[in-house]
Amino acid sequence: MSTVINKPRLTTSAMIASIATEGQRTMAAPFGHALVAEAAKRPNIVGMTADLSKYTDLHIFANEYPQRHFQMGMAEQLLMGAAGGMAKEGFIPFATTYAVFATRRAYDFIHQVIAEENLNVKICAALPGLTTGYGPSHQATEDIALMRGIPGLTIVDPCDALDTEQAVAAIAAHDGPVYMRLLRGKVPLVLDEYDYQFELGKAKLLRDGRDVLIISSGIMTMRALEAAQVLGDGAADVAVLHVPTIKPLDEETIVEACRRSGRLVIVAENHSCVGGLGEAVATALMRARVQPEFRQIALPDQFLAAGALPTLHDRYGISTSSLVGSIKQWLA
Repeated sequence: MSTVINKPRLTTSAMIASIATEGQRTMAAPFGHALVAEAAKRPNIVGMTADLSKYTDLHIFANEYPQRHFQMGMAEQLLMGAAGGMAKEGFIPFATTYAVFATRRAYDFIHQVIAEENLNVKICAALPGLTTGYGPSHQATEDIALMRGIPGLTIVDPCDALDTEQAVAAIAAHDGPVYMRLLRGKVPLVLDEYDYQFELGKAKLLRDGRDVLIISSGIMTMRALEAAQVLGDGAADVAVLHVPTIKPLDEETIVEACRRSGRLVIVAENHSCVGGLGEAVATALMRARVQPEFRQIALPDQFLAAGALPTLHDRYGISTSSLVGSIKQWLA
């Protein structure tokens, strides 16, 4: 008779969406809780998803308002079409799914059903950029590039839990379609230390510095702040300009910050180097005839590997240590 030995099951962090480091302060499900709070004030808010309530934190809303929660099944085109119909009836639909499914699979429905008619739909999409290790099928590395091309669509890329929480209220108050990159689960909390207040369409200078200006969005603002602290030990004085709204872009604030001479300007984003914040900023600077020394930190124009997030962030240059290394090299 053979003996069966129960070995411990090996696990992988490939699908873990949290980008919090060990010991970092976090807030659980800021999107879900913020939506519940906003729904208490706005009875026309409804929550909709394509079989992903638990994985977009919409289940918190569903538990609080079961009659206002709509499960559309694995049919993202139907989700967007139905959200458009809800908006036409006076509701404010918050439609959640993964960013790859919202932008790639349902693009035509967002373009034609929602955006062309300027309907009041809020698309909140989890796993943006490189926030999952499941490979190209789940890594929405080009979502902003796709969405930037849709006329009239507002695009929001929050940095942390506070940004997400405040953005929910702001986009609910905004009349028109919105695409928001969604941070889910245990989300880092960093911006409360910088007297921060989200304003739709506004970039915010979180810290000033004479040597380097990092213009960033999403989780890269958190990385930029961490890098600034590391480099502040004699290596470089780093300013961080957070751009939570990608479209419409706060070109006035960005251009004015880049007029200051003698600073290296770096755009850092958790997105492909094609079609995202970096190219939007570069275009704005060219139009304004402002020409600082310019660098870009972004994901490469390629299909990315699968694996554990810390390893992938190092490999593709968006970890804090990679950011610090790149800045030191450029300043040398």
